[in-house]
Amino acid sequence: MNLVIDIGNSLVKLAVFEDTKIIYKKAIQLDFILKHVDLLRKEFKTINKTIISSVGRLKKADITYLKKNFDLVELNNTAKLPFKNCYETPNTLGMDRVALVSAAIQQYPGSNVLIIDAGTCITYDFVSDKNEYLGGAISPGIRMRYQSLNNLTAKLPLLETEEPKNIIGNSTNNSIHSGVVFGVLKEIEGVIDAYRLNYKDLTVILTGGDTNFLSKQLKSSIFANSNFLLEGLNFLLQFNSKE
Repeated sequence: MNLVIDIGNSLVKLAVFEDTKIIYKKAIQLDFILKHVDLLRKEFKTINKTIISSVGRLKKADITYLKKNFDLVELNNTAKLPFKNCYETPNTLGMDRVALVSAAIQQYPGSNVLIIDAGTCITYDFVSDKNEYLGGAISPGIRMRYQSLNNLTAKLPLLETEEPKNIIGNSTNNSIHSGVVFGVLKEIEGVIDAYRLNYKDLTVILTGGDTNFLSKQLKSSIFANSNFLLEGLNFLLQFNSKE
């Protein structure tokens, strides 16, 4: 069994894989990581391999513990990749984006794939049918947009995410919901359309924390998979494990 640890901007996601199947998944606060990993060791006694992304946020003692108890892969820019990285600044490419592209390579080989990760930020990543990662885009996520309207203005309130009832907001709150949510939806639709002008056989994957909220509102044909990043990390663990 494999243990995948994804340290995100807000939470740490842990997943236990049996081959390519997720059999356990949980999101926790960073401070509780070792306590929870220890519980997983007792529950899933055959876990022997582990991968961590965003290693820089972990304490040295945490990494030491993981190295002592598992065959550990620390995902960084020296890792072996299953694709050709054509990014002009490969050392600045986030490991979350590397994992997403790796999942696309594994699950959609020989395809043009656009991966949209709707989380704290919305990232767009494109891998060609020639197994080449070409890059993409980064924009503010839904919560970041709500927070920016509150932080950078004097009077606009901070609202919880809500699906707008109408594109015409008839109050300040409704106008904010319309601006944020329809703004994100139209951005995503526009990006997909722009890619399809050049790649008509495009496969589009939507993932990230806002997957369920957005997928039911998008008109474009997409595959929604909230576990895509975890699956990519599991594939990278297998790809980088010692023979």
